[in-house]
Amino acid sequence: NISSLFYYGDDSCLQKLYKNDFQSFAENEIFKRKDNTTFVGEYFTFPQYHSGEIVGAVVTILDITNRIEVENELRETERSKSVLLQNLPGMAYRCNFDRQWTMQFVSEGCFELTGYKSESLINNRDLSFNDIIKPEFRDELWEAWVECVRDNKPFRYEYIIVTATGEEKWVLEQGQPIYNILGEVEALEGLVIDITDTKKKQEEIEYLSFHDSLTGIYNRIFFDMQVTKYDRPEYLPLSLIIGDINGLKFLNDAVGHQEGDKVIQMTAQLLSQGLKPGQILARTGGDEFGILLPQTSLSQAHETLLSLQNIINEYNRNLSGSGYQINLAMGYGTKDRPEMEFSSVYKIAEDHMYKRKLLQRESSHSSIISSITATMYAKSQETEEHAERIKTLSQRLGKRLGLTQPQIDDLALIATLHDIGKVGIDENILNKPGKLTRDEWREMKKHPEIGYRIAMASPELMSVAEFILSHHERWDGKGYPRGLKGKEIPTLARIIAITDAYDAMMTDRPYRKALSKEEALQEIRNNAGTQFDPEIAEAFVKMMKEE
Repeated sequence: NISSLFYYGDDSCLQKLYKNDFQSFAENEIFKRKDNTTFVGEYFTFPQYHSGEIVGAVVTILDITNRIEVENELRETERSKSVLLQNLPGMAYRCNFDRQWTMQFVSEGCFELTGYKSESLINNRDLSFNDIIKPEFRDELWEAWVECVRDNKPFRYEYIIVTATGEEKWVLEQGQPIYNILGEVEALEGLVIDITDTKKKQEEIEYLSFHDSLTGIYNRIFFDMQVTKYDRPEYLPLSLIIGDINGLKFLNDAVGHQEGDKVIQMTAQLLSQGLKPGQILARTGGDEFGILLPQTSLSQAHETLLSLQNIINEYNRNLSGSGYQINLAMGYGTKDRPEMEFSSVYKIAEDHMYKRKLLQRESSHSSIISSITATMYAKSQETEEHAERIKTLSQRLGKRLGLTQPQIDDLALIATLHDIGKVGIDENILNKPGKLTRDEWREMKKHPEIGYRIAMASPELMSVAEFILSHHERWDGKGYPRGLKGKEIPTLARIIAITDAYDAMMTDRPYRKALSKEEALQEIRNNAGTQFDPEIAEAFVKMMKEE
């Protein structure tokens, strides 16, 4: 009896079959086995006819227990997936691989992330997801996905979206391409989450890591990183300006570090004002600053230095009584060849800076010059005015000859120090009104060597020591102390020899009266090619004639 197979003994569908002549199908019925165990099944009934009348039926029963279990698992999976998508921190999506990112599915997190309801984005009903992406990121995002699809690899990218309220948010998108059996991209699936807070914290950490806490400009760590970044052929010429605040230690000791800090902060502000985009300013030490200038020639670096100095000078002129003047010595150098080491550029800039420091009286380093030259002036007939006149003439002549700014600065220093060795010569010889004896002259001729030794003993003066030693050499080789000839004599020493001789001839001495300008220039002409470099002598005479 087939009714006994039904757990509940319900064979009503069979009765309907006989009465109504229809094919019956039912599922999720409970059936009994011989051993009285049960299972869930579905059955089909097919009527059997004889002479036009139903005489029986074929009943097929299928055990669907496993199918029901799978379906239950699928429903549970879908439910879990739905719960997961609803609670994900962001927006889950499935979209087409097109430039509009046409959405097939968007999770409910869309509204919280973008301010738009998910249905607004489905099939680009009101707007596309591409419309939400900040314009400057759209092409980058597309190229990143193209690469991901080509290489069949997971996707990860950070960019900015603009929400319905106009707020900008940093987001992180992670996803992967979905391929069909033909290997074609069927869709993209992924998750977009808000990382704005993380970005802000990251930026804060980076700012603290790469900025000086006192001034707000970049620090030494960042500066060194930028040197590494830009020390490449495509950024040449690569120039460097370095600066050192003079007298800061004295100010700190006298009125306290708080006032010294104010000077450092103001110096940073003034330097920042004079720089262009792409030029990198950093505080590289306690009172030191560095400026990196990619794709900047030596002459352009010099112009930048002058501009910065003008800004500082203007600040000092307008300073009220409550502030402190800023005295910043600066130097510069340029890498214009790939094989040149950047460390040598730094050395050139540093040497240049220290020369300028020595020339600035307010600098603590100027005490080296001041103390020695004061002794020299006291012992001999040399005067500070004589040194100043030589400095002016030498710098003018240097510019006329096309020398670089560091060389012109060297001339100023040499003019001040060329006779510094006279501090080691007996005062009676220095101030003797008449002609010197052979022995006295032999003693007097030692002063370039004494000056050389003094300069070599001070790191700040070593760079001009050779010029001090050579300023009494002659073009014909009959000078002293080494008897150098022609262009064996350093150029700057040849310039000083002319300007020193000219100013000496134009000054009264105990043993003779001063010459006139024309007489002194004629002497320069007469000694060109013997005592003096003929080309430099000619340039000097022309310069003086143009006054």
